[in-house]
Amino acid sequence: MITVTPTAEKRIKSMITNRQKGVGIRLGVKTTGCSGLGYTLEYVDSYTPEDGVTNYAYPDFVVLVDAKSEVYLKGMTLDYVRNGLNEGFEFVNPNAKDYCGCGESFRV
Repeated sequence: MITVTPTAEKRIKSMITNRQKGVGIRLGVKTTGCSGLGYTLEYVDSYTPEDGVTNYAYPDFVVLVDAKSEVYLKGMTLDYVRNGLNEGFEFVNPNAKDYCGCGESFRV
C-alpha cells in the first residue's frame, strides 16, 4: 500500500487541473546516484490494466506503480512539503535503509 497525505493529494489534484488533462501520477524507482536507487514521479494521461501496474485509487486521481518498483515502495507515504522557499514531494519510505549525502538516492 502507498499512502498519499492530504497535502500531497491536494497538490496532485491541482497539478492535473492546471495541465487540463491526465488521470493521475506514476511512481517508480530508477538506478541512479551514489546509493543506487532514486524516485520517479510522472503524470499519467491514460492507462489500461494491461500496463501491468498497481492502481491506487483516490477520489480525484490514481497512483500507478509498476511491479518492479512496488517492491521498493511498499508501505511508502508520499507527502508534499514546503520548507522556506523550497517545496516538493517527499517520499517517506520505510524500506530505505540509507540515503546518500545529497539526498538524491537511497538503498534498501
